[in-house]
Amino acid sequence: MSIGSVLDLLRPDFPDITISKIRFLESEGLISPERTPSGYRRFHISDVERLRFVLTAQRDQYLPLKVIKEQLEAIDSGAATLGVREREARARAAAVPIDTGAPNGVSRFRRLGVVPGEVSPEELRFDHEIRIPRADLLSQAGIDEKFLTELIRANLITPGAAGYFDADAVTLARTAKALSEFGLEARHLRAFKLAADREAAMVAQIAAPIAKSRDADARARAEETVRELAALSLTLHTCLVKTSVRASLGG
Repeated sequence: MSIGSVLDLLRPDFPDITISKIRFLESEGLISPERTPSGYRRFHISDVERLRFVLTAQRDQYLPLKVIKEQLEAIDSGAATLGVREREARARAAAVPIDTGAPNGVSRFRRLGVVPGEVSPEELRFDHEIRIPRADLLSQAGIDEKFLTELIRANLITPGAAGYFDADAVTLARTAKALSEFGLEARHLRAFKLAADREAAMVAQIAAPIAKSRDADARARAEETVRELAALSLTLHTCLVKTSVRASLGG
């Protein structure tokens, strides 16, 4: 991926990150992105995670670059694991106290959402013809203007150039509204967006060479590949979440 794509992935968590900052960290030996034959930088997911580690250590632990570099060298040698400190810092920052009590001590049970075991690539076909006005989105999702504004500010929903929305925006808004009943605000959902962006970047990295080929049906094959990879990614993500939740509940 390009350095611009790296900025897009990092800026939600690190608003001050710039191209100059990334180049500086490279000059200090903290990252080593691949170089194309023409000399352009080509970043991979591992480079992004390495940058995230560095920036998190600077921001949350105020560590000097010398110490961070030593930690990275330990990771490279196998003496430590990339992301441990970062995950701990994120867990502390993202901890959300949720009141699960009920009046008079009566337990409240919620109906659980059902997630299918597998996601079909057909479910990921884009319908570019659907254009939903803002008022219709509010009505269909059952949210108010303030809540929609919060979702847009959190970069969870993005209206089109003419101000219209697609069908996924309705589903996303409705889901975010349901999560808000558990105390999760739009800003807390950015972790899901970041994870989705990273998964999408991996998918795009694999499909990009197909799209750039000179075959007449290159674009169609690339879109099909994206759908298949995204479907597999969603299925894997669902299984991992179920496994982690089961473990956290002692199952």
